[in-house]
Amino acid sequence: MTVHRVSPREAAERMSQEAFAYVDVRTPGEFESGHPAGAYNIPVALASAGGMTPNTAFVAVFEANFAKDAKVILGCQSGNRSMRAAAALEAAGFTGFIEQRAGWGGVKDPFGKVLEKGWQAEGLEVGSGPGDARSYEALSRNVK
Repeated sequence: MTVHRVSPREAAERMSQEAFAYVDVRTPGEFESGHPAGAYNIPVALASAGGMTPNTAFVAVFEANFAKDAKVILGCQSGNRSMRAAAALEAAGFTGFIEQRAGWGGVKDPFGKVLEKGWQAEGLEVGSGPGDARSYEALSRNVK
């Protein structure tokens, strides 16, 4: 899998200059506590009593809301879940996506030192709350 990866600043530029949509693949709770302004929420994994479990509806919800060649930036907390999302979308035939490395919270080494700032630390425009029509709840209603 070869995924084009961009920094948070490059992602913001693509959103404003090239009309890319941002899809935050974190859980709805993480999304509500803060996300890139204008982002959609389609979690690749969901929180459960036993920890994080794969969201079996991820691809179906994505397909119901975005064309296979839609210009989309995938982001998460640090870059791991967005890479899993990219693999799932590529397997489903999507072609227009890129991945934002460093996610919302940045990349840290095992000792917590920031190796690359995420969206929030870069001081880019943020939103909070469920996102109304862009929330996972709303987007999942579009699945036929």
